[in-house]
Amino acid sequence: MTAEPIADHDPEPGIHLPLPPPGGFTVDDLFSLPDLPPHTELIDGSLVFVSPQREFHSLMIDLLVAGLRTTVPEHLRVRREMTVVLNRRNGPEPDVSVLRAEADTSLSQTRYEANDVVLAVEVVSPDSEERDHDAKPRKYAAAGIRHFWLVEMTDTDPHPVVRVYELDPVTSAYGLTGTYHERLKVTVPFDIDIDISLDALRKL
Repeated sequence: MTAEPIADHDPEPGIHLPLPPPGGFTVDDLFSLPDLPPHTELIDGSLVFVSPQREFHSLMIDLLVAGLRTTVPEHLRVRREMTVVLNRRNGPEPDVSVLRAEADTSLSQTRYEANDVVLAVEVVSPDSEERDHDAKPRKYAAAGIRHFWLVEMTDTDPHPVVRVYELDPVTSAYGLTGTYHERLKVTVPFDIDIDISLDALRKL
């Protein structure tokens, strides 16, 4: 169902957002509504807007993307901040994704399908903490995305922490396989070795 626009006579200045239709927004709405803010996500039929990000968030994405691309095999690709369609009512935007190369079809494409994604990464921000800890991993797991990383900055003695999860085929839920503070070294979904120390982050 198409969203209804706010009436033209609305006197309030600034961005005018569409009224949600009965049952909420769909992925079609996410890609067709005009003038949505950049990096808008669709979670359970609701549009989720991104707040201004901390430098940690931007630099950590840069660090992970660069590190992943040094060893990514030819049949996979690394992408940042692209929508992944999980179902009709959910189109989140992982901070980093690793996907099958055949899913990369055009320089103008705006989305990937969940079954093309082998790793989803979320870098936690203050405004996204609840979604990144709960809603998103549950939905990624339900969609069959096998690998998930949760990246945070510790409160005390701030430095990056990466928690690595793998999908349990029996429970269809993620299980923690490791927590990494200085160096992220794993063998799935491919051989990965990334310096995630605070010094590495500060050099970017």
